Amino acid sequence: MTRLPEWLDPTPWLELAHTATPAQVRQALAGAEPGERELAALLSPAADAHLEELARRALSLTRRHFGRTVSLYAPLYLSNYCSGGCLYCGFAADRRTPRRRLEPAAVRQELAAMRAWGCQDVLLLTGERTAQAGLDYLAECVGIAAAVMPSVQVEVFPMPAADYRRLADQGCTGVTIYQETYDPARYDHFHRWGPKKDFAARLDAPARALAGGLRQVGLGALLGLSDPAFDMLALYRHLRHLRQRWWRAGVSLSFPRIRPQAGGFQAEFPVDDRFLARIIWAFRLCLPDVPLVLSTRESPAFRDGMAGVGINRMSVNSRTTVGGYAVAEGAAIGTGDAAAQFEVSDGRDAASFCAMLRARALEPVFKNADAAYREPVGAAAAS
Repeated sequence: MTRLPEWLDPTPWLELAHTATPAQVRQALAGAEPGERELAALLSPAADAHLEELARRALSLTRRHFGRTVSLYAPLYLSNYCSGGCLYCGFAADRRTPRRRLEPAAVRQELAAMRAWGCQDVLLLTGERTAQAGLDYLAECVGIAAAVMPSVQVEVFPMPAADYRRLADQGCTGVTIYQETYDPARYDHFHRWGPKKDFAARLDAPARALAGGLRQVGLGALLGLSDPAFDMLALYRHLRHLRQRWWRAGVSLSFPRIRPQAGGFQAEFPVDDRFLARIIWAFRLCLPDVPLVLSTRESPAFRDGMAGVGINRMSVNSRTTVGGYAVAEGAAIGTGDAAAQFEVSDGRDAASFCAMLRARALEPVFKNADAAYREPVGAAAAS
């Protein structure tokens, strides 16, 4: 069984995250430069009594570092072919899911539809590597997207640094790759077969992406798979490790929760709204300048409350089926669709979501960089 490297193992602070006293929580809130100890205390049940103070602090820090802006992006699922056996995923190879991929003409059509409602920041997604959707296909799609979108990132299968370099050369700026859970035993249980079963190879993928010239990596753990305190402390350590080495690159954090999907997987460690809010606000206190991301997995009410309060980057108008944007205005977003990776909870269109942000005195931002920003950072980023 894979063992966690020492730099990642959160065990030293895990007990505090479960048993912190009210006094230890108050001490964490009073810290001038909160770090791992403070994060552990704020993840503990005793911190729940301080939710309002956490929210106020998170709001203040978010405005200090990101102003009143909320950066918006949208996912584009290129393919749902998958060689993996993830128990919790609607794309797993043993699901009776209709399989398809977007051909180049359809990719262009989808991107044009996305640009029509304002999207300029796209996240391209596939399942695990297959013959139908491998590196050559992905590189072609990245090139197509980079021709019309200022920002192109991917959430796909892990690959060697040289392959990430090829994506960077095509115009890709970043990669999102969730470890899913940092608990090696539970990771092994959930990933029944396929390349993703290799815990260590997936763990090292963000570093390989940065070595390959990508400018940004997005990390996260899928809340519900394992003890959330363990996963969140390990996530903090993972980010800190990458920032120490790749100091010129950007690292963001996401906090996805298990959503209904084909296969009917149920979370063994459910995280309710109150706990999720506390997790996000605790990370904002301990990492005030790190982008924190919230997707349309979450409900409209929860997303509205978190916008600008800890969270500064959000997905909008998301479809989790392959394609889905080049359809009649007002068509369903795919909730309950058997071909979806998971069900979307916030189904509002971009105009409605932006109106909500402006009503809260927040400014939606679809573009925050020009194409010149896509110049690969190169291996010098590690120096």
